Amino acid sequence: MTPTAGTRQPPLAIRLLHAVRKEPDWLAMPAEDLNAFRDAENRRRSSPLMRVVTGFPNRGTTIAWQDLRLSDRTLRVRVYRPSPARAGTAALPLVLHVHGGGFVGTAVQSDWINSHLAGRLSAVVVSVEHRLVAAGMPLSAAVDDGWDVLREVVGDAGRWGVDPARVAVFGESAGAVVTALAAVRARESELDIRAQVLVNPCVDLTDTALDYPSMSQHGASPTLTVAQMELFRRLAAPEGTDPRTVSPLYADDLSGLPPALVVIPILDPLADHGRVFARRLQEAGTPATVTEHPGAGHAFLSMPGMLPAQAKAARAAIADFLGDRLVR
Repeated sequence: MTPTAGTRQPPLAIRLLHAVRKEPDWLAMPAEDLNAFRDAENRRRSSPLMRVVTGFPNRGTTIAWQDLRLSDRTLRVRVYRPSPARAGTAALPLVLHVHGGGFVGTAVQSDWINSHLAGRLSAVVVSVEHRLVAAGMPLSAAVDDGWDVLREVVGDAGRWGVDPARVAVFGESAGAVVTALAAVRARESELDIRAQVLVNPCVDLTDTALDYPSMSQHGASPTLTVAQMELFRRLAAPEGTDPRTVSPLYADDLSGLPPALVVIPILDPLADHGRVFARRLQEAGTPATVTEHPGAGHAFLSMPGMLPAQAKAARAAIADFLGDRLVR
């Protein structure tokens, strides 16, 4: 799908939202300033007032934080369940979700999409409040968090009320790294995953990450800039580590993976990451469906209040894709 002239700029609401917030000098920020920014931003994203941007949850879904105790740490997960009347007594499909943001972000920002998926699919959605990248905290920690939560929930399916034979993974942006690599690990561990959904995925954190045409075309977008991407890349794979280990695009083998839905906002610097990864999956024999959304920029699925038409179209595509593989 080729963008028309009318879709080459983000909608006015997104541009105005960006204009009233001063862009930090990302690459010059000391670690303590970045941490303070992260904490303040996550408080803002969790505020009830932000629902006008992040969307109002489905009323028929219950949402609750839960502590998940792993062997060496405790992680918070945000759990979305359909109403008891809709869910019935049978074990439900499981969707493991990982939010975007990289060095910032919280599961709360995804309440809109996750609550509606839980309600529409009659599924349990578990969203991982993973460790965010920071100085001394590479992206591999978040990758481990996503995988460990997936194994723990599937391994204790009865307690969670989920069907271990009906599992999907769903990640947004940096979270798509976590879920794409979880799908690879699941194949190697013979853990059955039926589907993966990758929304505006970031799949290349090597020194070629910024070389894609969409990076130069949309690199000054209101919701993701080249400077932000470079900061994320430096934190995610610090000097002395191999960035290919956290770059799904460079996985040795992409065959035998669950069918993928790759959701691409056209005005996203990462648009070509998604396109190239979908082709790599297809070339390896893994089914991959691509949906492209004109007028939408990075992280649009977390901002349905600003981009209702595009967000609802993406939500419908995701629900249909998962429904075909988990429910019908």
